[in-house]
Amino acid sequence: MMGRNLKLVFVLVVAMAVLLEGSRVLGLCNMSDEGLASCKPAVAKATPEKPNPEKPTPECCEALKGADLKCLCGYKNSFLLPSLGIDPALAMALPAKCNLTPPADC
Repeated sequence: MMGRNLKLVFVLVVAMAVLLEGSRVLGLCNMSDEGLASCKPAVAKATPEKPNPEKPTPECCEALKGADLKCLCGYKNSFLLPSLGIDPALAMALPAKCNLTPPADC
């Protein structure tokens, strides 16, 4: 169940990071646009130029720590992630990489 929760949180973070790619100001589930943007490189789909994902930055993990993880869990099955350049598997793994525990009911 914990892995499922982490996946949900990661999917939400990735979706928001993609939406914040521009200079727009947007917040989601207590994550600022800067926090979302800091997580994007860690969840981006592989490309020929960049076949391996980056590790989440301390800024990304700090933003995720302050996020409403239960709120983020609501985005776990989002169909938008792949269309936004986000790898759902990477998004689901982000909380664990930041040593976070998602809500039990996620």
